[in-house]
Amino acid sequence: MCFTVSFEGKAIKAVKEHLLINKDLRMRGEFNDTFYLVSGFSHPKLPVIKYESVDVSEWGLIPSFAANEDKANEIANMTLNARSDTIHEKPSFRNSIKDKRCILPLDGFYEWQHINKKKQPYYIYPSDGTVFYLGCIYNTWINRQTGEVRDTFSIITTDANQLMEKIHNTKKRMPLILPKNALQEWVDPSTKISSVDSLMTTYSAELMSAYTISPDAGNSRINRNIPEIKNKFI
Repeated sequence: MCFTVSFEGKAIKAVKEHLLINKDLRMRGEFNDTFYLVSGFSHPKLPVIKYESVDVSEWGLIPSFAANEDKANEIANMTLNARSDTIHEKPSFRNSIKDKRCILPLDGFYEWQHINKKKQPYYIYPSDGTVFYLGCIYNTWINRQTGEVRDTFSIITTDANQLMEKIHNTKKRMPLILPKNALQEWVDPSTKISSVDSLMTTYSAELMSAYTISPDAGNSRINRNIPEIKNKFI
């Protein structure tokens, strides 16, 4: 799965470059954060690229049928990820995959390898030193009691490649990573579903690198949002 990510210098630069190249797009929301490591369960707000805008969106998709805030928050904890193989079936996701697709640029992400009863964290990043572009879906939820509007998203996951099978050796899943030349096709709401399905494939292991990091990466009781969290650990 993909519950813990790094959104910092390279990802921020990628968003700015996308806005510069696509001058008709506008940024909606304020974003001044740097996340060396952030868990989806804290529901951070991150910039996601859409067809007509770049929106600062909350991680954890809330479907339109969520009746109230308590239910919305409960669902958001279960929708950090959306499996590619069931996305057309799940009530929380099946409407969004049709025409509400977005992209989350990342410096990298974290995953845990299970060895006996211990868990060893890894940092995974692009081999070419650029960014990962994660395929996501989104939905805008309106609180009927207060009128509050929450823009939310979920990261799609696929079967793991050879590298991720070794690291994420229990679930054997990984985030949907898209090639840069597929971004426009992915976010375009008019793209045919058959084309969308063809994009939801496993990313090549040759384009990814990984190394072990400190077990502190899994300790939610300490401040993990520090540059040193990504230091190599033997």
